[in-house]
Amino acid sequence: MTLATKSTVQTLADYTYSAVEKHFKKTWKWEKSVKNDQDIEALHQMRVGMRRLRTTVTSFNSIVKFPKSANDKNIGKIARCLGSLRDLDVLKETFKTTYQPQLPKKEKVILDDVIDTLDKQRADAVIDVKTLFKSERYKSLKTALKEWLEKPSYQPLANLTLEQALPDLLLPQVSCFFLHPGWLIGTEVEDNRVVVSRDFDEKKVDKELLTKGEDLHDLRKSGKKLRYQMELFTDLYGQEYANHLEQVKNIQEVLGSMQDSAVLDEWLQDVLESKISKELPTLASLLTKNRYDLWQQWQSLQEEYLKLETRLEFHLIILNPDVKRAWGDREARGQTEEKILIDNNR
Repeated sequence: MTLATKSTVQTLADYTYSAVEKHFKKTWKWEKSVKNDQDIEALHQMRVGMRRLRTTVTSFNSIVKFPKSANDKNIGKIARCLGSLRDLDVLKETFKTTYQPQLPKKEKVILDDVIDTLDKQRADAVIDVKTLFKSERYKSLKTALKEWLEKPSYQPLANLTLEQALPDLLLPQVSCFFLHPGWLIGTEVEDNRVVVSRDFDEKKVDKELLTKGEDLHDLRKSGKKLRYQMELFTDLYGQEYANHLEQVKNIQEVLGSMQDSAVLDEWLQDVLESKISKELPTLASLLTKNRYDLWQQWQSLQEEYLKLETRLEFHLIILNPDVKRAWGDREARGQTEEKILIDNNR
């Protein structure tokens, strides 16, 4: 018995097709569960899948002739609708598992009322998602990508090999990330060097987040884009690349948690129509401490990635993909899988 093995991925066209196919399948496999509001994990997976699909489309836009409906704006609006519902699920889970057990009885009762309000907002968000699935924007995106996978169309650049193009695909987003002004928040200049200031207490952290939180949030979004783009190519680099990718993920998550805590504070104030420190003083204290702890984590990461040697190392790793090794590994895996299939059919 002879089995045909899949040809080794060598060109940008091959690699792009694999990425689009992967994220299309991973995104739409959750549609039914999300539509029926059966599983909050399904919603999370579909939202992540849509975000990764968006990164794939924006990263390969100069390589692929994507359908008009498969553009950054359309995918972004769909992802945000799913994200609004997901954020409410995360908020409720955070209240119930992280904070409520630590509150005195009086504050627990107030928080129960807050969660009831949250449930009402969630019901409205579920309607929005169900409406989304019926919209022309959503249907046309799904149909267009399905048709593209059946008959893909590429730009001339798609004929380049990964070795020729890979660093240039990644480096623009790396530069956007490292040149973001958010890196300078909480720093000072000493002897013409940018250094991280370590004199922040809880009150000063909250003040900094109040005035400059949007810049940190935008840096987090830049880190998320870089992370998703880097994850498209993990099999083409080695362990050092994986280590930096993990750190980018840490930066994104720490900044995200800090932003979530600040947003949670504002949301509670709107719902309670009063200062959170007055109605829920214990919770207010916990949130303040949480932001301060996250700020300490952020400063450690910030200090590391402001170092010249760390940035140079990052760039050098991007410039030196191990494409040949990756192709060899893929080929070996293909041969192993073929042998297993042959043995199983004897």
